[in-house]
Amino acid sequence: MSTGGVVYKDLMPIPDTNPTVHEGKQTTLLDAPTESHALALESAKSVPEEERGAAQVEHGNEVVDLGWNEPKELVARPLVGGLANEDLWLLVRRFNKQMYHVKEIATAPPGGLDMNIADEEEFSPDKLRANIERLYMTIGIGMIAFGKHIVRIRSWRETRRTAWFCSAYFAAWIFDMIVPLLTATLVTLIVYPSARDIMFPPAPIALVSSTGGVQKPMAGTLGSTDSATGAPENHKGEAVEQEASNFVNGFASIALSSATGKHPQGEPLGEDSLGSSVPDPTRLVIGAADAKDKAAGGKPGKEHDKTKVPMETAMWTKMRPIMHGIADVTDTWERFANMLSPTPPFPTNKYHFRLAAVVAPLVLISLFVTSYMFMKGVMLGAGFGFFGDPIISRGLALLNRKYPNWQKLLELRNTLLKGVPTNAQLTITLLRVGEANKAPLPPPPHVAHAPPEKPVDINDQELRATSSDWPLSATQAELDVAMAPDPTVPYETGDADIDETKDSKHGKKGAKILNFFRGTVKGGVETTMTADKVKAAAGSTHAKNRLGAVPPKDTDLTSGPVEFKARFDGKRGHVYITTKATIPCVAFSSEKTIEKIGSVDREDLHPSWSIPASDISEMRKVGGFGWKAKLVVGWAMGREVADGLVITDRRGETFRITALPLRDELFNRLVAMGGQKWECW
Repeated sequence: MSTGGVVYKDLMPIPDTNPTVHEGKQTTLLDAPTESHALALESAKSVPEEERGAAQVEHGNEVVDLGWNEPKELVARPLVGGLANEDLWLLVRRFNKQMYHVKEIATAPPGGLDMNIADEEEFSPDKLRANIERLYMTIGIGMIAFGKHIVRIRSWRETRRTAWFCSAYFAAWIFDMIVPLLTATLVTLIVYPSARDIMFPPAPIALVSSTGGVQKPMAGTLGSTDSATGAPENHKGEAVEQEASNFVNGFASIALSSATGKHPQGEPLGEDSLGSSVPDPTRLVIGAADAKDKAAGGKPGKEHDKTKVPMETAMWTKMRPIMHGIADVTDTWERFANMLSPTPPFPTNKYHFRLAAVVAPLVLISLFVTSYMFMKGVMLGAGFGFFGDPIISRGLALLNRKYPNWQKLLELRNTLLKGVPTNAQLTITLLRVGEANKAPLPPPPHVAHAPPEKPVDINDQELRATSSDWPLSATQAELDVAMAPDPTVPYETGDADIDETKDSKHGKKGAKILNFFRGTVKGGVETTMTADKVKAAAGSTHAKNRLGAVPPKDTDLTSGPVEFKARFDGKRGHVYITTKATIPCVAFSSEKTIEKIGSVDREDLHPSWSIPASDISEMRKVGGFGWKAKLVVGWAMGREVADGLVITDRRGETFRITALPLRDELFNRLVAMGGQKWECW
């Protein structure tokens, strides 16, 4: 598959994807069943040798370690040519949070790329949370940045830039050329990326005030440039990810406070009141709303409230389509973003020309269509849509009969956005680049310490103005004051009632009660873990699956990229990947003599089982404990739980790997090394 030129089909693609035709099952990357596989194979050939990253250099039969378990300063730079390591790790971190369950498909993937979301995607509250976080990190931050650009232009602080916008607008208004001006500007922004920085010079989001000037970031210092709070971060994008998590937590906290009837004005004064002796009721989710109703003299419960069960059922039933809709909207936004700003190994001068080819005719049309003609057409369409149901329904029935999959074929991902990846599809392609060259990408580095409380270094890429304007119309001294750390700013709400409602206080007695329960629960967890060893020895499958899920604090958990510490059937050992054969294999060995497998095949491993990577048909991430037990372990013991991975081959045989600290890293290697076309569930 060549990516060197742009042809007519690239600009106006034909929707040739048929989701009903089975293409068979490919075995290796060399089969190139999708554009993602083909790009991964050609990434080294299409990039000049001096511009290739460490993962784009072929390494023969041996797997090379490019910096697994090493600090980020010791990892090869760059891993992929044209992409900074921090940007690569940002994509991988978010991929790890998004991917839970994948299945192999035998039909052509929509848009020529796999890793699409299945129509019958499984629902879970944790997955809903992940999709809401994605919504914030993509559309939410994008809309905040867009709003900050608007207020900057309207403020007239950057005088020359606003004057150019104002002059162009009113000149077009005088000559009735508003729509041609807007469409021509849109085409320019699409085909000429440099125009984006000229018309909309960058500035840290948190540094721009609601009036277009400079403000102190909400975090008290400017530690990141792409986040709404400006909070410090150890890795690029980390602050936005934490904001997204707290965005969901904030909604949940407010909703829970509303359900429990939390009202600061109703609180009695004094440290010795009953409220200071018990835990904050907003922390007790189960039964909190019922307790509130009982205290008010009501009779909650399904016996007295006949709307309780049907409303709960309706809410949970509607959650899956809502979650799927959020994912579709976010995927479309990511595709448009990757169309306008392509990331290697995807071609840089191909897809945005296609978008420009669609928008450009609007410039010519707008020159001849008057406002009267436009409104007349809109009113005709509205009337036909409202009263034309007999014609519309018969037309849709005819299409469904003649072309059963016409809706799928006309989706944006099969037409305008064909071949344009979501961030997940971009990440799987980058992972396949490493696997194609026997150089698996090192995972994002883990940092145990908090990010430093100091301003981030700002250069022209983060803060710039057009022409001779001052950036944000502020002097360097004003910028320094705004970026300097101030620990009091994050706590300012400007309203005493909000302060009282937001704070969760349970007093000294309440703290003692919580510490007592924590100690009691910790002892119970340790007792249960000891009992699991006895039950596992007696043959209990569930106990075996829980063994090692909470490793001791001093345990060395470093492993990869070839061998991964894990358990199978309760036995301690390693999952390892062999790549010397034509078709790589994944196997498990419980031999106690293993110290370091390295990257070569060994005859003394005696694997308990072995699967060709190409025979894997399904992979699903599972927890080391149930979600409730995991919360208890995290709260009482303050420890990380090692989760597991369930692998299913094409014969339907299932292998459950447990106590796997590097679960995401093993999942990423296995999902990227074969010729399967995956679908997300």
